[in-house]
Formats: sequence, C-alpha cells, structure tokens
Amino acid sequence: MLDRVKNSTKPTPLRIVACALLTASDEPSYRFADKPKSELGMKAAVNLVLATFGAVALTTSGAAAQKITFTLNWVAGGDHAPYFYAQKLGLYKQAGLDVDFETGRGSAASAQKVGAGQSQLGLSDMAGVLLFRGKGLDAVGVMNVYANSPQGLYWLKSSGIESVKDLAGKKIGNPAGDGARTMWPALAKKVGIDPGSVTWVNIDANAKLSALKARTIDATTSFFNLHHVFARELGSDMGFLAWKDAGVNPYGNSIIANGPWLRANRDKADKFVKITQKTFADCVKTPEPCINALVEANGALLFQNELENWHLVTMLMSDEISRTVALGWHDDARMADDYRLIDEYLKMEKPYDVKIAYTNEFLDTTVKMPPIHPPKLY
Repeated sequence: MLDRVKNSTKPTPLRIVACALLTASDEPSYRFADKPKSELGMKAAVNLVLATFGAVALTTSGAAAQKITFTLNWVAGGDHAPYFYAQKLGLYKQAGLDVDFETGRGSAASAQKVGAGQSQLGLSDMAGVLLFRGKGLDAVGVMNVYANSPQGLYWLKSSGIESVKDLAGKKIGNPAGDGARTMWPALAKKVGIDPGSVTWVNIDANAKLSALKARTIDATTSFFNLHHVFARELGSDMGFLAWKDAGVNPYGNSIIANGPWLRANRDKADKFVKITQKTFADCVKTPEPCINALVEANGALLFQNELENWHLVTMLMSDEISRTVALGWHDDARMADDYRLIDEYLKMEKPYDVKIAYTNEFLDTTVKMPPIHPPKLY
C-alpha cells in the first residue's frame, strides 16, 4: 500500500506524510512477513499517517469555513441556549460555518448592524425589522423564534400606577437601542394615550430592576422570559402588562440576515437555519444539556435561572403555526397583519411588499414545535 502511495504523482497530504515516514525508516521495517516487530511499527506508522491526514483534512476544512458574525439582541441568556448548544456539538463547524455569537445592545441595534452588513446574521424583533425596512434597511427574516410578542411593561403598584394609561407624564427606563422604544407608539395609541406623553430614560439593561425599585424611573420594559426575575424581586407590588394582552402581538424575535449576504450565500443560510431550527426543537424536548452549554460558554450565568428563562421562552415560541406547519415559520397572513399594524401606528416611511422582508425557504417542515410544559407563573 505504501509503495502505491510513494509512487503516486499526486501531491496529496497523505503522500507527503507517508513519504516522510518511509524516508526516516529502514527499508526492511515494512516487510511484514519477515519482521513481526516491524509489522507493529508499520501499523503504527500507518495509523500515524491516517491520523495526520485526518488532522490535515480538518484543518483544511476549518480554513475553508466561512466566518459568520451573529449579533444577539442582548447579552447571552436562556433564550440563546440552542445556539451555544449547537456550537458546543460542533454542528456549525461541521457544516463549514465558523459562527461568532457577539453580544447585542438591543433589537433595534442588532437590526441596524445586520442591515448595514457589519454582521451577516442577527436576532431582532421582527416588528422593528419591518419598520426599519421602510427606512431602507436591507435585512430579511429567515427563522422566527418568538411566535408571540415577548414585550412587557413593569411598574410598582405602590406608585399609584394601575394601567398603561397612568404612565402619561411618567418616566420609562430602558436602553436606547431597546426594541420596546421602537414599538411603543403602537402600544400607546392602542390603549389611548399620546406616545409623546412619556419620558424615556437611558439605563443599562441590568439596571432596570434597581432603577425601578429606587423609583428613579416609574416603569420599565422587559421580555417575558425574564418575568420570573421581576416577580421574584418585586413580589406582590409588581404591576405588569403583556403587550399581546393589549392587542399588540406582532412576531417577536426572529433570526435575520443581511440582504446582500443572503443573496450571495443561500447555501450557508440554509445550513445555519436548518441546524438552528433542529437544535431549538431538541432543546424544547430536553433543555438541560442546552442550558449547560450556555452556562459553560458564559460563566457568569446560573443554571437554574437560565432554565426558568428557557421555559418561559418555549411559551413564546409556541403557537398553532409553529406546532403544525414548522418551528420558525413566518405566516403570510400574520406578517401582512403585522405590516398593517406598524403602518397604522408608526407609519411606514416607504411602503413595500411585506413578502420581501422574510422567507421560509430554509426551514425544514418536518421540524415542528414540540409540546411544552409551562412553569408555574408567579
């Protein structure tokens, strides 16, 4: 076998390694019948050749992998567990994708970064993406994550606030790039108050609760998957409204792709989406390994807290379409309704056909949203 490798004229990595081994050894060392001890040495040499060739092949594959930056909507948390689980299993690398998950600064910020081509992929509130497309942003939704809006408003009952209408003249605190600010006019108009009647205060995402408890702000916004944290910290004094219960329930977080990148790399997008879609379904069925992967990759997180986060995420993911058509599916009729809602309350700067803002072509329709087991809500 080695003679055939040695006589080959094709400069493969296997031939290079094999020839180097042959040059370094005595000719009789691979006469298997004559020298039993040499036979063992020869087998070891062959194993080394194959192992080295495998390493060379892997290195070559890694070098060819396309670098992709995926901008999260926020710092990593339970809602991001499937990405880190897929990464830990090496699923992206095996598909030729070298994915870097970077911390985000809000849905609006991640959408703008993807639209500008600074990131190939990202996670962003789909309603905001629709609005930004009307301003010229070229980003396309390729997989929905939150089939229900995750947006919520929190306040202290002891402050005298009983409903959203009582927020007129009050201060709402959240980060400048928070998607809730983008969609606030829709909620305000829906409940019958002037969107401009509140004052927005810029605070860090991790300072929301402390600012609310210190009463330096009157209300704050947060995604429902952190509801358990607010409930634990505020107890019976917690005032809460889920935006969807007020009639504002557009699609929430979706995976989005930069338009030009997507048009030039549909094969890469297809691999990423199918891997991620399947991993999300697997994490719904068995969340513990996914949360472990998340915590391992982001050491400051606590397993139990992120597990509760994830259970609330599954409630946001589940609707009739995700359960019966495909996990991650953007429904045409609902997307048309979301477009009309945004145009009615926020006004599209430049109207367009909503169907150019998303695609379901990369989704595997055999992957459905599994049954969920919602946690007891506080």
